[in-house]
Amino acid sequence: MKIWQKNIDVDSFVESFTVGNDRALDLQLAAADVLGSLAHTQMLNSIGLLSDDELKVVQDELKNIYRDIEENKFTIEDSVEDVHSQIEMLLTERVGDAGKKIHSGRSRNDQVLVDLKLYFRSEIQSLVLQVEELFRKLIELSDKHQNILIPGYTHLQIAMPSSFGLWFGAYAESLVDDLELMKASWKVCNKNPLGSAAGYGSSFPLNRRMTTNLLGFDDLNYNVVYAQMGRGKTERILAQGMSAVAATLAKFAMDVCLFINQNFGFISFPANLTTGSSIMPHKKNPDVFELVRARCNKIQALPNEIALMTTNLPSGYHRDLQLLKENLFPAFQSLSECLEITTFMLDHISVKEDVLDDPKYDYLFSVEVVNNEVLQGIPFREAYRNIGLAIEQGTFKPSKAVQHTHEGSIGNLCNQEIVRMFDENIAAFGFPKVENALSQLLK
Repeated sequence: MKIWQKNIDVDSFVESFTVGNDRALDLQLAAADVLGSLAHTQMLNSIGLLSDDELKVVQDELKNIYRDIEENKFTIEDSVEDVHSQIEMLLTERVGDAGKKIHSGRSRNDQVLVDLKLYFRSEIQSLVLQVEELFRKLIELSDKHQNILIPGYTHLQIAMPSSFGLWFGAYAESLVDDLELMKASWKVCNKNPLGSAAGYGSSFPLNRRMTTNLLGFDDLNYNVVYAQMGRGKTERILAQGMSAVAATLAKFAMDVCLFINQNFGFISFPANLTTGSSIMPHKKNPDVFELVRARCNKIQALPNEIALMTTNLPSGYHRDLQLLKENLFPAFQSLSECLEITTFMLDHISVKEDVLDDPKYDYLFSVEVVNNEVLQGIPFREAYRNIGLAIEQGTFKPSKAVQHTHEGSIGNLCNQEIVRMFDENIAAFGFPKVENALSQLLK
Protein backbone atom coordinates (compact mmCIF):
# COMPACT_ATOMS: atom_id res chain seq x y z
CA MET A 1 0.00 0.00 0.00
CA LYS A 2 1.33 3.41 -1.00
CA ILE A 3 -0.37 6.58 0.17
CA TRP A 4 0.52 8.19 -3.18
CA GLN A 5 -0.68 5.24 -5.33
CA LYS A 6 -2.88 6.07 -8.34
CA ASN A 7 -3.71 3.66 -11.15
CA ILE A 8 -0.21 2.60 -12.20
CA ASP A 9 1.75 -0.18 -10.53
CA VAL A 10 5.44 0.52 -10.12
CA ASP A 11 7.77 -2.08 -11.61
CA SER A 12 8.75 -4.51 -8.84
CA PHE A 13 12.48 -4.12 -9.57
CA VAL A 14 12.22 -0.33 -9.40
CA GLU A 15 10.15 -0.57 -6.22
CA SER A 16 12.67 -2.87 -4.53
CA PHE A 17 15.56 -0.58 -5.47
CA THR A 18 13.87 2.63 -4.35
CA VAL A 19 12.55 1.28 -1.05
CA GLY A 20 15.91 -0.26 -0.17
CA ASN A 21 16.35 -0.73 3.58
CA ASP A 22 13.72 1.83 4.49
CA ARG A 23 11.28 -0.58 6.13
CA ALA A 24 13.86 -1.83 8.61
CA LEU A 25 15.25 1.63 9.33
CA ASP A 26 11.80 3.20 9.55
CA LEU A 27 10.92 1.02 12.54
CA GLN A 28 13.19 3.33 14.51
CA LEU A 29 11.04 6.29 13.44
CA ALA A 30 7.69 4.72 14.33
CA ALA A 31 7.28 6.29 17.77
CA ALA A 32 8.28 9.70 16.41
CA ASP A 33 5.80 9.36 13.54
CA VAL A 34 2.95 8.80 15.99
CA LEU A 35 4.02 11.78 18.10
CA GLY A 36 4.08 13.99 15.01
CA SER A 37 0.60 12.80 14.03
CA LEU A 38 -0.75 13.41 17.53
CA ALA A 39 0.37 17.03 17.31
CA HIS A 40 -0.69 17.46 13.68
CA THR A 41 -4.21 16.13 14.26
CA GLN A 42 -4.73 18.42 17.25
CA MET A 43 -3.75 21.29 14.99
CA LEU A 44 -6.11 20.09 12.22
CA ASN A 45 -8.93 20.06 14.76
CA SER A 46 -8.11 23.65 15.78
CA ILE A 47 -8.54 24.88 12.19
CA GLY A 48 -11.69 22.86 11.51
CA LEU A 49 -10.26 20.04 9.38
CA LEU A 50 -11.07 17.36 12.01
CA SER A 51 -14.19 17.38 14.17
CA ASP A 52 -13.96 16.89 17.93
CA ASP A 53 -15.36 13.37 17.60
CA GLU A 54 -12.92 12.51 14.80
CA LEU A 55 -10.03 13.91 16.81
CA LYS A 56 -10.89 11.77 19.82
CA VAL A 57 -11.04 8.47 17.93
CA VAL A 58 -7.90 9.31 15.95
CA GLN A 59 -5.95 10.34 19.03
CA ASP A 60 -7.07 7.31 21.03
CA GLU A 61 -6.03 4.93 18.27
CA LEU A 62 -2.73 6.71 17.66
CA LYS A 63 -1.94 6.21 21.35
CA ASN A 64 -2.82 2.52 21.02
CA ILE A 65 -0.38 2.25 18.10
CA TYR A 66 2.24 4.08 20.17
CA ARG A 67 1.84 1.51 22.96
CA ASP A 68 2.26 -1.29 20.41
CA ILE A 69 5.49 0.34 19.23
CA GLU A 70 6.77 0.65 22.80
CA GLU A 71 5.99 -3.03 23.41
CA ASN A 72 7.68 -4.11 20.13
CA LYS A 73 4.38 -5.28 18.67
CA PHE A 74 4.51 -2.95 15.65
CA THR A 75 5.76 -4.10 12.25
CA ILE A 76 5.84 -2.69 8.74
CA GLU A 77 4.27 -5.14 6.31
CA ASP A 78 6.20 -6.12 3.19
CA SER A 79 3.43 -4.71 1.03
CA VAL A 80 3.66 -1.31 2.75
CA GLU A 81 6.20 1.23 1.59
CA ASP A 82 7.23 2.95 4.82
CA VAL A 83 6.35 3.69 8.43
CA HIS A 84 4.10 6.64 7.52
CA SER A 85 2.00 4.45 5.24
CA GLN A 86 1.81 1.65 7.80
CA ILE A 87 0.54 3.89 10.59
CA GLU A 88 -1.98 5.67 8.35
CA MET A 89 -3.21 2.31 7.02
CA LEU A 90 -3.65 0.89 10.55
CA LEU A 91 -5.43 4.02 11.66
CA THR A 92 -7.81 3.98 8.70
CA GLU A 93 -8.57 0.27 9.20
CA ARG A 94 -9.46 0.91 12.84
CA VAL A 95 -11.27 4.27 12.77
CA GLY A 96 -12.49 4.59 9.19
CA ASP A 97 -12.63 7.84 7.21
CA ALA A 98 -11.20 9.94 10.03
CA GLY A 99 -7.91 8.15 9.46
CA LYS A 100 -7.88 9.30 5.86
CA LYS A 101 -7.99 12.94 6.94
CA ILE A 102 -4.79 13.09 9.00
CA HIS A 103 -2.54 13.79 6.01
CA SER A 104 -4.28 17.07 5.24
CA GLY A 105 -1.83 19.96 5.24
CA ARG A 106 1.32 17.84 5.24
CA SER A 107 3.51 15.85 2.88
CA ARG A 108 5.66 12.83 3.49
CA ASN A 109 8.50 15.32 3.11
CA ASP A 110 7.71 17.32 6.25
CA GLN A 111 6.35 14.20 7.95
CA VAL A 112 9.73 12.49 7.68
CA LEU A 113 11.48 15.74 8.62
CA VAL A 114 9.60 16.01 11.90
CA ASP A 115 10.03 12.27 12.52
CA LEU A 116 13.77 12.59 12.06
CA LYS A 117 14.06 15.61 14.33
CA LEU A 118 12.05 13.93 17.07
CA TYR A 119 14.12 10.77 16.69
CA PHE A 120 17.39 12.70 16.65
CA ARG A 121 16.39 14.56 19.80
CA SER A 122 15.73 11.27 21.54
CA GLU A 123 19.05 9.81 20.40
CA ILE A 124 20.97 12.93 21.39
CA GLN A 125 19.44 12.81 24.86
CA SER A 126 20.34 9.13 25.26
CA LEU A 127 23.92 9.75 24.13
CA VAL A 128 24.32 12.80 26.37
CA LEU A 129 23.16 10.81 29.39
CA GLN A 130 25.70 8.10 28.55
CA VAL A 131 28.40 10.75 28.13
CA GLU A 132 27.44 12.02 31.57
CA GLU A 133 27.85 8.56 33.10
CA LEU A 134 31.32 8.22 31.56
CA PHE A 135 32.20 11.77 32.64
CA ARG A 136 31.28 11.09 36.28
CA LYS A 137 33.37 7.90 36.23
CA LEU A 138 36.41 9.74 34.83
CA ILE A 139 36.10 12.46 37.48
CA GLU A 140 35.77 9.82 40.19
CA LEU A 141 38.94 8.07 39.00
CA SER A 142 40.76 11.39 38.65
CA ASP A 143 39.95 12.33 42.24
CA LYS A 144 40.78 8.88 43.54
CA HIS A 145 44.20 8.65 41.84
CA GLN A 146 45.18 12.32 41.77
CA ASN A 147 48.43 11.78 43.68
CA ILE A 148 49.74 8.80 41.71
CA LEU A 149 52.38 10.00 39.25
CA ILE A 150 52.98 8.64 35.74
CA PRO A 151 55.21 9.84 32.90
CA GLY A 152 53.94 12.53 30.59
CA TYR A 153 55.03 12.29 26.97
CA THR A 154 55.64 14.60 24.05
CA HIS A 155 56.55 13.07 20.67
CA LEU A 156 56.11 9.74 22.52
CA GLN A 157 59.29 10.63 24.41
CA ILE A 158 59.47 10.87 28.20
CA ALA A 159 58.77 14.52 28.95
CA MET A 160 57.51 15.66 32.38
CA PRO A 161 55.67 14.21 35.37
CA SER A 162 51.97 13.65 34.92
CA SER A 163 49.48 11.78 37.09
CA PHE A 164 46.52 9.48 36.78
CA GLY A 165 44.49 12.39 38.11
CA LEU A 166 45.57 14.53 35.18
CA TRP A 167 45.05 11.70 32.69
CA PHE A 168 41.53 10.77 33.70
CA GLY A 169 40.60 14.43 34.24
CA ALA A 170 41.83 15.42 30.78
CA TYR A 171 39.34 13.09 29.12
CA ALA A 172 36.57 14.30 31.43
CA GLU A 173 37.18 17.89 30.32
CA SER A 174 37.37 16.76 26.70
CA LEU A 175 33.80 15.50 27.06
CA VAL A 176 32.77 18.97 28.28
CA ASP A 177 33.79 20.47 24.95
CA ASP A 178 32.30 17.56 23.02
CA LEU A 179 28.96 18.40 24.60
CA GLU A 180 29.22 21.91 23.14
CA LEU A 181 29.03 20.35 19.68
CA MET A 182 26.27 17.96 20.73
CA LYS A 183 24.40 20.97 22.12
CA ALA A 184 24.72 22.73 18.76
CA SER A 185 23.23 19.70 17.02
CA TRP A 186 20.44 19.60 19.62
CA LYS A 187 19.59 23.24 18.87
CA VAL A 188 19.43 22.52 15.14
CA CYS A 189 17.28 19.44 15.71
CA ASN A 190 14.99 21.28 18.12
CA LYS A 191 13.28 23.43 15.47
CA ASN A 192 9.94 22.36 14.02
CA PRO A 193 9.74 21.69 10.24
CA LEU A 194 6.12 20.45 10.34
CA GLY A 195 3.86 22.52 8.10
CA SER A 196 6.47 23.01 5.40
CA ALA A 197 4.64 20.20 3.52
CA ALA A 198 6.49 19.28 0.32
CA GLY A 199 8.73 22.30 0.84
CA TYR A 200 6.41 25.05 -0.33
CA GLY A 201 3.84 25.31 2.45
CA SER A 202 0.09 24.78 2.27
CA SER A 203 -3.06 26.71 1.36
CA PHE A 204 -4.62 25.50 4.64
CA PRO A 205 -4.33 27.99 7.53
CA LEU A 206 -1.94 25.73 9.46
CA ASN A 207 -1.04 26.73 13.02
CA ARG A 208 2.64 25.85 13.05
CA ARG A 209 3.29 27.44 16.43
CA MET A 210 0.73 25.09 17.95
CA THR A 211 2.53 21.96 16.73
CA THR A 212 5.84 23.51 17.81
CA ASN A 213 4.59 23.85 21.38
CA LEU A 214 2.87 20.46 21.43
CA LEU A 215 6.07 18.68 20.37
CA GLY A 216 8.30 20.63 22.77
CA PHE A 217 10.37 22.32 20.05
CA ASP A 218 12.15 25.53 20.99
CA ASP A 219 11.32 27.23 17.69
CA LEU A 220 10.31 26.69 14.06
CA ASN A 221 12.11 26.29 10.81
CA TYR A 222 10.19 29.28 9.49
CA ASN A 223 11.00 29.35 5.79
CA VAL A 224 9.33 26.31 4.25
CA VAL A 225 11.98 25.93 1.55
CA TYR A 226 14.74 26.03 4.15
CA ALA A 227 12.91 23.45 6.27
CA GLN A 228 13.47 21.00 3.42
CA MET A 229 16.99 22.24 2.75
CA GLY A 230 17.78 21.45 6.38
CA ARG A 231 17.62 17.74 5.67
CA GLY A 232 21.17 16.56 5.17
CA LYS A 233 22.51 19.64 6.92
CA THR A 234 20.88 18.55 10.19
CA GLU A 235 22.34 15.07 9.83
CA ARG A 236 25.80 16.44 9.05
CA ILE A 237 25.81 18.73 12.11
CA LEU A 238 24.59 15.88 14.29
CA ALA A 239 27.30 13.61 12.90
CA GLN A 240 29.88 16.28 13.74
CA GLY A 241 28.71 16.31 17.35
CA MET A 242 28.87 12.53 17.51
CA SER A 243 32.30 12.52 15.88
CA ALA A 244 33.61 14.84 18.61
CA VAL A 245 32.59 12.36 21.31
CA ALA A 246 33.97 9.53 19.18
CA ALA A 247 37.32 11.32 18.81
CA THR A 248 37.66 11.58 22.59
CA LEU A 249 36.83 7.89 23.02
CA ALA A 250 39.24 6.85 20.23
CA LYS A 251 42.12 8.82 21.74
CA PHE A 252 41.40 7.42 25.21
CA ALA A 253 41.24 3.89 23.76
CA MET A 254 44.65 4.42 22.14
CA ASP A 255 46.12 5.54 25.47
CA VAL A 256 44.70 2.45 27.15
CA CYS A 257 46.21 0.19 24.48
CA LEU A 258 49.60 1.80 25.12
CA PHE A 259 49.40 1.92 28.91
CA ILE A 260 48.31 -1.73 29.25
CA ASN A 261 51.27 -2.81 27.11
CA GLN A 262 53.98 -4.61 29.11
CA ASN A 263 56.55 -1.98 28.11
CA PHE A 264 54.42 0.59 29.93
CA GLY A 265 52.49 -1.46 32.47
CA PHE A 266 50.67 1.53 33.95
CA ILE A 267 47.20 -0.04 34.07
CA SER A 268 45.56 -3.45 33.99
CA PHE A 269 42.16 -5.11 33.77
CA PRO A 270 40.92 -8.45 35.08
CA ALA A 271 41.78 -11.35 32.78
CA ASN A 272 38.12 -12.02 32.01
CA LEU A 273 37.82 -8.55 30.42
CA THR A 274 40.69 -9.16 28.01
CA THR A 275 41.19 -11.77 25.29
CA GLY A 276 43.88 -14.36 24.68
CA SER A 277 45.90 -15.74 21.81
CA SER A 278 45.44 -19.07 20.08
CA ILE A 279 49.19 -19.68 20.18
CA MET A 280 50.73 -17.41 22.87
CA PRO A 281 49.48 -18.37 26.34
CA HIS A 282 50.75 -15.19 28.02
CA LYS A 283 48.62 -12.79 25.97
CA LYS A 284 45.99 -10.48 27.52
CA ASN A 285 44.81 -8.38 24.60
CA PRO A 286 42.85 -5.10 24.97
CA ASP A 287 40.39 -6.08 22.24
CA VAL A 288 37.60 -3.99 23.76
CA PHE A 289 39.57 -0.78 23.39
CA GLU A 290 40.90 -1.71 19.97
CA LEU A 291 37.31 -2.09 18.78
CA VAL A 292 36.26 1.14 20.51
CA ARG A 293 39.11 2.87 18.66
CA ALA A 294 38.08 1.41 15.29
CA ARG A 295 34.37 2.03 15.74
CA CYS A 296 34.95 5.61 16.85
CA ASN A 297 37.32 6.28 13.97
CA LYS A 298 34.58 5.06 11.66
CA ILE A 299 32.12 7.48 13.30
CA GLN A 300 34.62 10.29 12.75
CA ALA A 301 34.28 9.65 9.02
CA LEU A 302 30.50 10.07 9.18
CA PRO A 303 30.30 13.88 8.69
CA ASN A 304 32.33 13.56 5.48
CA GLU A 305 30.16 10.68 4.22
CA ILE A 306 27.02 12.78 4.76
CA ALA A 307 28.61 15.87 3.22
CA LEU A 308 29.58 13.94 0.09
CA MET A 309 26.10 12.44 -0.26
CA THR A 310 24.46 15.87 -0.10
CA THR A 311 27.04 18.06 -1.87
CA ASN A 312 25.59 20.23 -4.63
CA LEU A 313 22.01 18.99 -4.26
CA PRO A 314 19.73 21.86 -5.32
CA SER A 315 16.92 23.07 -3.04
CA GLY A 316 13.87 20.86 -2.70
CA TYR A 317 13.54 17.19 -1.79
CA HIS A 318 15.62 14.50 -3.50
CA ARG A 319 15.53 10.74 -2.94
CA ASP A 320 19.29 10.79 -2.28
CA LEU A 321 18.43 11.97 1.23
CA GLN A 322 16.77 8.65 2.05
CA LEU A 323 20.19 6.98 2.12
CA LEU A 324 21.42 9.19 4.96
CA LYS A 325 19.52 6.96 7.36
CA GLU A 326 21.67 3.97 6.36
CA ASN A 327 24.81 5.83 7.45
CA LEU A 328 23.56 7.70 10.49
CA PHE A 329 21.14 5.35 12.27
CA PRO A 330 23.66 2.52 12.93
CA ALA A 331 26.14 5.11 14.23
CA PHE A 332 23.82 5.94 17.13
CA GLN A 333 23.91 2.35 18.34
CA SER A 334 27.64 2.00 17.76
CA LEU A 335 28.55 5.16 19.70
CA SER A 336 26.12 4.20 22.46
CA GLU A 337 27.78 0.79 22.80
CA CYS A 338 31.25 2.35 22.86
CA LEU A 339 30.23 4.73 25.66
CA GLU A 340 28.64 1.91 27.61
CA ILE A 341 31.57 -0.51 27.31
CA THR A 342 34.15 2.18 28.12
CA THR A 343 32.31 3.11 31.31
CA PHE A 344 32.00 -0.58 32.19
CA MET A 345 35.71 -1.20 31.66
CA LEU A 346 36.64 1.79 33.82
CA ASP A 347 34.66 0.24 36.65
CA HIS A 348 37.32 -2.50 36.65
CA ILE A 349 40.55 -0.63 35.88
CA SER A 350 43.59 -0.99 38.16
CA VAL A 351 46.44 1.52 38.20
CA LYS A 352 50.10 0.96 39.14
CA GLU A 353 51.13 3.12 42.07
CA ASP A 354 54.96 3.08 41.79
CA VAL A 355 55.53 3.70 38.09
CA LEU A 356 58.10 6.47 38.59
CA ASP A 357 60.28 4.42 40.95
CA ASP A 358 61.93 3.01 37.83
CA PRO A 359 65.22 4.95 37.22
CA LYS A 360 64.49 5.21 33.50
CA TYR A 361 61.97 7.90 34.39
CA ASP A 362 64.47 10.07 36.33
CA TYR A 363 64.82 12.54 33.46
CA LEU A 364 61.12 13.38 33.81
CA PHE A 365 62.22 15.63 36.67
CA SER A 366 64.79 17.67 34.73
CA VAL A 367 62.44 20.63 34.46
CA GLU A 368 61.77 20.47 38.21
CA VAL A 369 65.52 20.72 38.86
CA VAL A 370 65.87 23.59 36.36
CA ASN A 371 63.02 25.43 38.08
CA ASN A 372 64.59 24.87 41.50
CA GLU A 373 67.75 26.63 40.30
CA VAL A 374 65.66 29.49 38.88
CA LEU A 375 63.98 29.86 42.28
CA GLN A 376 67.47 30.29 43.74
CA GLY A 377 68.09 33.26 41.43
CA ILE A 378 69.88 31.59 38.52
CA PRO A 379 68.64 32.86 35.10
CA PHE A 380 66.48 30.25 33.33
CA ARG A 381 68.78 29.84 30.30
CA GLU A 382 71.81 29.32 32.53
CA ALA A 383 69.93 26.81 34.72
CA TYR A 384 68.73 24.99 31.60
CA ARG A 385 72.36 24.75 30.34
CA ASN A 386 73.61 23.53 33.71
CA ILE A 387 71.10 20.69 33.91
CA GLY A 388 71.62 19.79 30.25
CA LEU A 389 75.34 19.38 30.86
CA ALA A 390 74.66 17.30 33.98
CA ILE A 391 72.46 14.97 31.94
CA GLU A 392 75.15 14.62 29.23
CA GLN A 393 77.82 13.94 31.83
CA GLY A 394 75.69 11.42 33.76
CA THR A 395 75.76 13.46 36.98
CA PHE A 396 72.09 14.53 36.93
CA LYS A 397 70.25 13.98 40.24
CA PRO A 398 66.45 14.12 40.03
CA SER A 399 64.38 16.06 42.52
CA LYS A 400 61.17 14.06 42.70
CA ALA A 401 59.21 16.49 44.88
CA VAL A 402 56.67 17.90 42.41
CA GLN A 403 55.41 21.37 43.34
CA HIS A 404 52.69 22.15 40.79
CA THR A 405 49.97 24.33 42.29
CA HIS A 406 48.50 26.45 39.48
CA GLU A 407 45.02 25.80 38.10
CA GLY A 408 44.73 22.52 36.24
CA SER A 409 48.13 21.16 37.26
CA ILE A 410 49.08 17.98 39.13
CA GLY A 411 48.52 19.58 42.52
CA ASN A 412 45.39 21.53 41.60
CA LEU A 413 43.26 19.53 39.19
CA CYS A 414 40.26 21.91 39.36
CA ASN A 415 37.92 18.98 38.89
CA GLN A 416 35.17 20.88 40.66
CA GLU A 417 35.35 23.54 37.92
CA ILE A 418 35.28 20.90 35.20
CA VAL A 419 32.18 19.41 36.82
CA ARG A 420 30.60 22.88 36.95
CA MET A 421 31.16 23.39 33.21
CA PHE A 422 29.74 19.96 32.43
CA ASP A 423 26.65 20.53 34.57
CA GLU A 424 26.02 23.90 32.89
CA ASN A 425 26.22 22.21 29.51
CA ILE A 426 23.77 19.48 30.50
CA ALA A 427 21.27 22.00 31.88
CA ALA A 428 21.42 24.03 28.65
CA PHE A 429 19.90 21.18 26.62
CA GLY A 430 16.55 21.61 28.37
CA PHE A 431 15.59 17.94 28.31
CA PRO A 432 12.78 18.35 30.93
CA LYS A 433 10.88 20.75 28.64
CA VAL A 434 10.79 18.16 25.85
CA GLU A 435 9.90 15.33 28.22
CA ASN A 436 7.00 17.32 29.70
CA ALA A 437 5.63 18.28 26.27
CA LEU A 438 5.67 14.72 24.95
CA SER A 439 4.15 13.30 28.12
CA GLN A 440 1.28 15.79 27.81
CA LEU A 441 0.82 14.81 24.16
CA LEU A 442 0.52 11.15 25.10
CA LYS A 443 -1.97 11.64 27.99
